Amino acid sequence: MIHRFVFHNEELQTIEKVRWSPGQAGLICGWGVFTTLRIVKGEAFAYERHWRRLEKDSGIARMPMTYSGPRVRVHLQEVIRANKVEEGCARIYLVWNNVGFWRSDEKMPDVDLVITTADVPHYPETVRLTVREQGRHAASALAGVKTISWLNSVWAVAEAQREGFDEVVLLNERGEVSECTAANIFAVKGDKVLTPPLSSGCLEGVTRGVLVEVAGEAGTAVVEQTLRMDDLYSAEEVFITSTNRNVIGVGEIAGRKIGDGKMGEVTRKLDTAFEAFVKDYVERRLTASH
Repeated sequence: MIHRFVFHNEELQTIEKVRWSPGQAGLICGWGVFTTLRIVKGEAFAYERHWRRLEKDSGIARMPMTYSGPRVRVHLQEVIRANKVEEGCARIYLVWNNVGFWRSDEKMPDVDLVITTADVPHYPETVRLTVREQGRHAASALAGVKTISWLNSVWAVAEAQREGFDEVVLLNERGEVSECTAANIFAVKGDKVLTPPLSSGCLEGVTRGVLVEVAGEAGTAVVEQTLRMDDLYSAEEVFITSTNRNVIGVGEIAGRKIGDGKMGEVTRKLDTAFEAFVKDYVERRLTASH
């Protein structure tokens, strides 16, 4: 459930006063981008990485970037303070208004900026996954772009949850493992941790990127490699990562137990290394702001 105060374009407002229009063509057709950030001790973790991805995604989607990273960060902090968020998450949306035929002639900015915050959802220590073929189209020009056209993902996870699973492994058109609907996926094999390359159609997750950097501190290395379902089934450990989940073990995939069904040792070490990275980032931000 999102919190009461929302930043919309140039103003912090209560959610009841935020106005969307049926003439916002980008909203109607889903032409926009977004990102989800973790809030720790009132600070937006890895904001710079999230903003760089928003800029990259906007460029790929041929969408004008009318805001600067520092400016949006100020507005994000306004929302965090107004909603008194110490531990939670935030979303930044950029929606292109002046595109296509079905738009109105009312005065509006080229791109809408919307910032919201919410509590962090609760997740178990390990999750159960199912599998969906043709869940990602790696050959698409928009593969890996985090657009607001998110129906494919929310529909797929809703179907999985109806079947009693927590998430779903999405395969691309070549039958390769790509990602989950809102998480990157990893397999532990021997002394390495394997994860699908971006060419699989997966999102370049911020948590994924941090894990690649800190894996050495956990005594391992993350290697991009094409994976198929047999690679996941035969792995010693499997885990998923996302902004809201951090690092979570996978106990089962499509009825097959992974390892002993619990969070594995390598997964725990990576989770610890990731948490240490988050703590250091937040402490440096807090020190710099005082």
